[in-house]
Amino acid sequence: MKLKLTFAAMAAGLAAVALAPAASAAVDLPCRTARIIVPWGAGGETDIMGRLIAEAANRLGASPRLQVVTISGQGGVKGTKQFKKAKPDGCTLFLTFQHILAGRLTGRIDFSWDAFTPVARMVQTASIIGAGTAAPFNNYKEMQAFAKANPGKLLAGGTLGSTSHFSLLQVQDALGIDMKIISYDGTADRMKAMLANTIHIGQVSEATAAKNVAAGRLKVIALNYKTRSKVLPDLTTAREQGFDLAITSDRGIVLPGGASADLVKYYADMLEKVANDKKYNDSIAARGSYVTFMRGEEYLNWWRETDTEWEGIAKRLGVYRGS
Repeated sequence: MKLKLTFAAMAAGLAAVALAPAASAAVDLPCRTARIIVPWGAGGETDIMGRLIAEAANRLGASPRLQVVTISGQGGVKGTKQFKKAKPDGCTLFLTFQHILAGRLTGRIDFSWDAFTPVARMVQTASIIGAGTAAPFNNYKEMQAFAKANPGKLLAGGTLGSTSHFSLLQVQDALGIDMKIISYDGTADRMKAMLANTIHIGQVSEATAAKNVAAGRLKVIALNYKTRSKVLPDLTTAREQGFDLAITSDRGIVLPGGASADLVKYYADMLEKVANDKKYNDSIAARGSYVTFMRGEEYLNWWRETDTEWEGIAKRLGVYRGS
């Protein structure tokens, strides 16, 4: 009887071993380090957000470890196209936001968010319109008056086909003005132009605005968000100034198209731990952004709804070049 029990136990153990590879296949990745591709230059807001995510994940025991890799060029298009070619094996991730939608809608890329596999939305950053110190206006109403009195003279910096471009178009539409939009390859280059007073205005983050306003190198025109900033509490919102604008960049992690449901769950679980980590939350809040974690079907639906909304904006403003 004892021998039979031993055989039974051995059989059960062998069955468990046989089943183990299938159960753990999702986390048995062919890499010790997974790349998070950021399609912008080092030092920009998306790069910083990616590094905060990777640092928190690694500190919390991420396996594989996460490493941010920047692939800048063509206003985010170069890195986006390279990521699209990545294998869906869990070794390459992508930190993205609405720039994919803007790229498709303006004809810069011929694919959209559904070419990838959404994992989790991580952080929301409100749009702020900053201005060089030489700009002859201090708020939206003064900027509106300047633009109408000086047709074609209002110079704005954005990245063609990206969210900074779309933000300017939305501001232009809400204020009923025209502006000359000059394209820069990412936040860092746009900031340099604004601080040098080469352009009048551009989109900035709350953290960047706070640092440069305190140094007397920049002024802020309006916050395009539903509530005031905790970093810049004296900055009035667009709505307080009489303009119905709420514009955000919503950064999240996606995997290549074709990634398995097990991989999505594995990384979503990892990133949810990050989103609940106090140190990570404090770092995001210090930059004037908001942790807005979203996963699964909710994140998928967010992409669908935002895509529909942005296509409507592109068609209304006459910049739609999508298929």
